[in-house]
Amino acid sequence: MFSKILIANRGEIALRIIRACRELGVTSVAVYSEADVDSMHVQLADEAVCIGAAPSSESYLKQDRILAAAEIAGAEAIHPGYGFLSENARFAEICKNSGIKFIGPSAEVISKMGDKNTARATAVAAGVPVTPGTDDILKDAAHGLQEAKRIGLPVMIKATAGGGGRGMRPCFKEEEFEMLYNQASQEAIACFGNGDCYLEKLVMKPHHVEFQVFGDSHGNYLHLGERDCSMQRRNQKIIEECPSPLLTEELRKKMGDASVALIREAGYENAGTIEYLVDEKAENFYFMEMNTRIQVEHPVTEEVMGCELIKEMIRVAAGQPFSEHVLNAAPRGHAIECRINAEDPYNNFSPSPGKIDLWYAPGGKGVRVDTHVYSGYTVPPYYDSMIAKLIVTAATRELAIKRMERALKEFMIHGIKTTIPFQLEIMRHPDFINGTYGIDWVGEYIKETQG
Repeated sequence: MFSKILIANRGEIALRIIRACRELGVTSVAVYSEADVDSMHVQLADEAVCIGAAPSSESYLKQDRILAAAEIAGAEAIHPGYGFLSENARFAEICKNSGIKFIGPSAEVISKMGDKNTARATAVAAGVPVTPGTDDILKDAAHGLQEAKRIGLPVMIKATAGGGGRGMRPCFKEEEFEMLYNQASQEAIACFGNGDCYLEKLVMKPHHVEFQVFGDSHGNYLHLGERDCSMQRRNQKIIEECPSPLLTEELRKKMGDASVALIREAGYENAGTIEYLVDEKAENFYFMEMNTRIQVEHPVTEEVMGCELIKEMIRVAAGQPFSEHVLNAAPRGHAIECRINAEDPYNNFSPSPGKIDLWYAPGGKGVRVDTHVYSGYTVPPYYDSMIAKLIVTAATRELAIKRMERALKEFMIHGIKTTIPFQLEIMRHPDFINGTYGIDWVGEYIKETQG
């Protein structure tokens, strides 16, 4: 086991990793920007190093500064969390060349599965269903339009390096293709430094279902069930649940087997997520992409499967085989997560940074809150707007929904706007209660209720 780990992240996930390190008897080293000096992850880490100014481009994305901090602190490994450098193959390679273990897959596998076009080819080789689309990178917008006509509209224009809903544009009309292609490509260049795009046939009214997968260095590959992430706005998730209310046992087994086949084909090590589109009738599923990192929504899997994924990531990176409780994990009950964002849901989800005057988190049986926030904390405007994850677990989905409704009503945050009132509306809506929602649901609901 490692003796010291540096956490190359901030906020809630950094705090989550610090707690895992503490329970494993590992010393934790936090890095932080000048804007995060008062963040809880800085206060609770065993050691902390400032790495730059507030913008992430001057701090959390500065690979040389993070490596320097690790070397100065004597860290043997780096956990990247999610976002920032977590899927950066070059950073993983630099860590390896510096003699520091990157807690995640190898640089080669990140490149293979992080590039959506290569990942798609790997899925085909593993026998995993994929949507019709292009096999190669598009040369330009004109080439893309030619391919779109061949596949048949509607299509989804997707950047190979995209993620988090960025670098994606649906296209329904030929005359709009060039504009949408350029938008997707430019957004991907701005966010990821790579504007290459490809096309997929657009599955209408789909559900977004993902499988938590894991591989170790001893040739073991497994999945830990699925999460339904269909409740999203602008391709960014706001509510997730485990298991999915959509899947039959037959479809669940097919998707789980396909997920394991894919990571075996890729030679994947550590935690990752395979994302699928499932059609409206839950008859067919299609590989969408792989995230070569831990996901924001991993707690719902932990609660239902009885695993601690961050700890397992560290153990696997240290060369240990899977824990028995992971190998023998079985689902129990139902879990739902709401991402609590500092946003105004009734003003186009505009960011709402600022000082939190009062912070009172809900509690009681089956309620978990993962956060780095507290009363008096100032939410900075420089980063993702998520300030907490509210996770509830109960014996059945019906009870979990009621528990989430109770917990949301209990959650008091004064001084900024949050998504809590909107998520409370969703918990009470018949479509969510019946489990009949797809990825278009939030957008359609907003049109109906907010105009």
